[in-house]
Amino acid sequence: MPNFCAAPNCTRKSTQSDLAFFRFPRDPARCQKWVENCRRADLEDKTPDQLNKHYRLCAKHFETSMICRTSEDEIRTLKQKKIDETSEQEQKHKEINNSNAQNPSAEEGGEEQDEDILPLTLEEKENKEYLKSLFEILILMGKQNIPLDGHETDGLPEGLFTPDNFQALLECRINSGEEVLRKRFETTAVNTLFCSKTQQKQMLEICESCIREETLREVRDSHFFSIITDDVVDIAGEEHLPVLVRFVDESHNLREEFVGFLPYEADAEILAVKFHTTITEKWGLNMEYCRGQAYIVSSGFSSKMKVVASRLLEKYPQAVYTLCSSCALNMWLAKSVPVVGVSVALGTIEEVCSFFHRSPQLLLELDNVISVLFQNNEEKGKELKEICHSQWTGRHDAFEILVDLLQALVLCLDGINSDTNIRWNNYIAGRAFVLCSAVTDFDFVVTIVVLKNVLSFTRAFGKNLQGQTSDVFFAASSLTAVLHSLNEVMENIEVYHEFWFEEATNLATKLDIQMKLPGKFRRAQQGNLESQLTSESYYKETLSVPTVEHIIQELKDIFSEQHLKALKCLSLVPSVMGQLKFNTSEEHHADMYRSDLPNPDTLSAELHCWRIKWKHRGKDIELPSTIYEALHLPDIKFFPNVYALLKVLCILPVMKVENERYENGRKRLKAYLRNTLTDQRSSNLALLNINFDIKHDLDLMVDTYIKLYTSKSELPTDNSETIENT
Repeated sequence: MPNFCAAPNCTRKSTQSDLAFFRFPRDPARCQKWVENCRRADLEDKTPDQLNKHYRLCAKHFETSMICRTSEDEIRTLKQKKIDETSEQEQKHKEINNSNAQNPSAEEGGEEQDEDILPLTLEEKENKEYLKSLFEILILMGKQNIPLDGHETDGLPEGLFTPDNFQALLECRINSGEEVLRKRFETTAVNTLFCSKTQQKQMLEICESCIREETLREVRDSHFFSIITDDVVDIAGEEHLPVLVRFVDESHNLREEFVGFLPYEADAEILAVKFHTTITEKWGLNMEYCRGQAYIVSSGFSSKMKVVASRLLEKYPQAVYTLCSSCALNMWLAKSVPVVGVSVALGTIEEVCSFFHRSPQLLLELDNVISVLFQNNEEKGKELKEICHSQWTGRHDAFEILVDLLQALVLCLDGINSDTNIRWNNYIAGRAFVLCSAVTDFDFVVTIVVLKNVLSFTRAFGKNLQGQTSDVFFAASSLTAVLHSLNEVMENIEVYHEFWFEEATNLATKLDIQMKLPGKFRRAQQGNLESQLTSESYYKETLSVPTVEHIIQELKDIFSEQHLKALKCLSLVPSVMGQLKFNTSEEHHADMYRSDLPNPDTLSAELHCWRIKWKHRGKDIELPSTIYEALHLPDIKFFPNVYALLKVLCILPVMKVENERYENGRKRLKAYLRNTLTDQRSSNLALLNINFDIKHDLDLMVDTYIKLYTSKSELPTDNSETIENT
């Protein structure tokens, strides 16, 4: 809202003038002089508080003698005085320390003197309170996801929107009578920025660091942790990697917390160095305690993150590279396939799912189409409708579902686009047309059919990895069989691909989709009379062969010998012990974690006692079925080595977070990205928003700011310097 000048016949307002605007002072005597100079009878019965809140004078009608301000010479004098006082205090501390060194008997008293903090001056107290108010506003904006800059005003008449949300909240608190802010800005032009962009950025970085440090303090206390990154995201036009950390807190709960964004680097080696530097030097985590690493990324970034993983493994062999429990194995494998058509197909699938989830009406439209198509198989139709109402693109059988749904999707999208009753707006109809064109492209059809068939060999294996602890344990033993099947496919790829391609062409024919090679390839082959390449052989060489080869290699990389040994240690969980008739050999597999144990020499005896405890339990006692349940046993501390092993196994990214309330970091991250426009995203504010419930220490933030930016924290009282600083 603009501020109008209170002088008679003055029509200036703050948003349309380069002149400074000033608020009326609250001091009754000075305020009275302002009212007299205005020569406005209607202001005479207003209180100083009312005038301060609602009335302004532009610089042209402003008497400078009415403002108490310090000259630049006086500011320099005050700064020098503070410097001298600081030097004097340091000299006193030095003398005290020397005295203690010469007189050991006085050491205790000396320590007391050392710890005594010299009382703050009135100016220092006011400055700290002022900074605290600024930090409170920034934290509020972060928690409420309010962008600092407000509305985009390019191309709009000046003054239509408030361009700076931070400034608006600051003014609101001043107008509400906050004494600290009022005293600071009473003599400052109201259309001058009260807090410069540079200062805001500095303070935000401190807020982010303090909030992150609170989480990382708990991580350090628990010693062991794992690092996870999610897919690359756009923050104000720049690509960033979201980083999460897994650890077991002091209450024995497995937690997965978001700790910040890392700027993405195109060069994999540079990215690996910066990734390591940020975690160790900037965030202060000791990677010697890292026991797992997982990276959820799409195909364009997968190979680069594998370089990061291998570089970390070279430095820290116990930081096992694993799958992440929040991503189904088949989707993980598909995302990493280095084939452009696969990446395009995955993007299309996500867009189609998002489109129908835009409104209940669109989902209802899809339901109606499914009902018609599956009227002879109502049970299947009901199942597909339920699936469509969920986020099905993340399921382990997503490609199987998509092939079953494809006809319904095409008919529904086509119907929305060509609807003659105009039930859908232009945007919805336009998106339906674009998506219908994408899913009726032959390249898309072949890609999803091949993925469905290749990943059918890993479907059960992947489902078990997201199942109960016993399922995960036994899955580790089935990997050899999975790889054997895939190798058999690779050896007979001609035969397998022929069946897959026939299925794709039949589906395309059913949907009236023309069978053809991709346009890019056809254009490249123009004029090449010798080219006898058929669609079938083209897709075998460019899709089927590289997909099968990649999945075999990816499984070997994710499930290394070290990872499989770790999963074998899950036989420590009592329910798994029971299924194995208590005939287990954890000690052999636990060797990789021997250095993490408090009493490694007693491991064998302790494991024997652990087995006996559960083998001869009472009939009414159930076997704990998860690591989570085992960690919360009342007597778990009597088995220190078992306790340590369970904690380390628990943080492996492949393990499921049993208690969903401790997986909030990822959910809040997704919510923040979903609810915030890319150009309004801020890596600093995002951390405050996602970790809104983490306690924060305002005094620490203020002290840190003063320590880092002492000269800048002394906000000048001279208006010209304020304007210059902004």
